[in-house]
Amino acid sequence: MELKGKTAVITGSNSGIGLGVARELAKAGANVVLNSFTDNDEDHALAADIGSEFGVEARYIKADMSKPDECRALIEKAGVCDILVNNAGIQYVAGIDEFPVEKWDAIIAINMSSAFHTTAAALPVMRKAGWGRVINIASAHGLTASPYKSAYVAAKHGVVGLTKVTALETAEEPITANAICPGYVLTPLVEKQIPDTMKKYNMGRDEVIRNVLLERQPSKEFATVEQLGGTCIFLASDHAAQITGTTISVDGGWTAL
Repeated sequence: MELKGKTAVITGSNSGIGLGVARELAKAGANVVLNSFTDNDEDHALAADIGSEFGVEARYIKADMSKPDECRALIEKAGVCDILVNNAGIQYVAGIDEFPVEKWDAIIAINMSSAFHTTAAALPVMRKAGWGRVINIASAHGLTASPYKSAYVAAKHGVVGLTKVTALETAEEPITANAICPGYVLTPLVEKQIPDTMKKYNMGRDEVIRNVLLERQPSKEFATVEQLGGTCIFLASDHAAQITGTTISVDGGWTAL
């Protein structure tokens, strides 16, 4: 239980990558605060189940990551934030000249600005505690680009830049800031897309995964939420105390191209 006694706040964590990371941190002994913009019984039950399964404290706090005040209130309501995992994100695909302004604004707000607001609120808490870890879930698109993803690529590059600034501002303190840059990750959302993609390209499952979904991922294998969670555990550990201001790619070689 390497993280026993620590509390991790994970944004956008009632499904997908965020939920996977929360489960791995709880498995390592951390108390966890789950978050999304909904406030359903299922959200609170999800936290209760994690707490029961791993013997940790687990809570769910509603906060809309598109709203600065709610981003900061999330940290305030959590009360403790030893490990901040900024994971919340959305996607939209269109050419620059056709990209809806409201979609641009939403992606920049949720994927990038939310990380600024939560970090700004969390740093004083970490400083008071005398220890902290800021872990930003960026993307391979924080290091490279793809067409038709202008807002997402801009936001993820911004997250990498914010990570570096956070690291420099805390360099002489027992606080680190790093970004994890995943390639394609097998989440329930991606899994649901596979049958439609198979129909579109008239391909079998393995072929569509290898040649369409993972076209740019040299390993031809998805990253997993468990691998991302394990990377978070490493970055939160004492072994990573001198790793700060950098990116760790979990992308099957994507950014090596």
